[in-house]
Amino acid sequence: MKVLSYLKEKSISIIFILYLFFLVLFTKSNFNAAKKGITLWANNVVPSLFPFFVAVELLKHTNLIYFLSIKLDKYMKPIFNLPGVASFPFVMGLISGYPVGAKIVSDLYSNNLCTQKEAERMLAFTNNSGPLFIIGTVGCSFYSNTSIGILLLISHVLSSICVGIILGIISRINSATNKFTANSTQSASTNNFSSLLQGDIRIADLGGILGSAIVSAIKSILMIGGFVTIFSVILSILNNTKILTIISYFISNIFHINSDYIVGLLTGFLEFTNGLYKISTINNKMLSINLILSSFIIGFGGISVTLQVLNIISKNKLSIKTYIFGKLLHGTISALFTFLILSIPIFSLNL
Repeated sequence: MKVLSYLKEKSISIIFILYLFFLVLFTKSNFNAAKKGITLWANNVVPSLFPFFVAVELLKHTNLIYFLSIKLDKYMKPIFNLPGVASFPFVMGLISGYPVGAKIVSDLYSNNLCTQKEAERMLAFTNNSGPLFIIGTVGCSFYSNTSIGILLLISHVLSSICVGIILGIISRINSATNKFTANSTQSASTNNFSSLLQGDIRIADLGGILGSAIVSAIKSILMIGGFVTIFSVILSILNNTKILTIISYFISNIFHINSDYIVGLLTGFLEFTNGLYKISTINNKMLSINLILSSFIIGFGGISVTLQVLNIISKNKLSIKTYIFGKLLHGTISALFTFLILSIPIFSLNL
């Protein structure tokens, strides 16, 4: 018992030591995996996300968030039980992709524009995969079919809205059991809108604003690049040690599922881009299975994205629990939507 207790206490340290050991043991394959991760980041992540990071930083210097907050407050409250300010991370999160939504929510909370509970709920459904990745990378590149990308995007957006509605209903139920909580949440949600108002931006200020926006965007994009590279190496280690193969073998025997799907799902659970690629390469007469699993992975985002979000929100001490629950729910509902859409004969993509 003492040994088990000691191992549990030192588990993180042991994992780090093993990681270093396997880095040395599989030097060549890890080197290639790191190069692949950096290439993936440079060719796909930077072009798709960097401009959006800069745009978000620039928009903070305008009155857009203020006007969205005022105009959409009457819709966000009844639908999501959130203030109108939540519309900004929701829209930008859907347009840009992971982890832009999380970054915006963290900034809103830092500026006291929402309560802690509201910020944690926002994280769960405003931090989403973007259309450029879903249609371009997954649809066109992985499946060589734009229609598949559009189908997955529709499922992704609809499930995101559903998660927001479900979490809003849960928050109302919790608030109803505690009058004090309900009142404090209301007052915190609707204040500080006036602090969003910005003065007119002068031409003389444009250079400084753009420069600070680029610096902030570079910091965020480098952080993402680090996560992508590290997880590419971790996946390389898991493949070399046959851990994924062994786990998938046992699961496939228990549930009688193709082991290739298990490997793809486990890979996507760790890092969603690599997992999506693996699933797209599985040959199967029923393409719908590939798409349903892909839809789940896109919705969940993987541990890599979860750690990116944790890194962003840690400075504000926001809990990651609601986010994880929301993303698992997002992936499940997204997979269900994909299944339902594919069940309609006109949308059937079975081969």
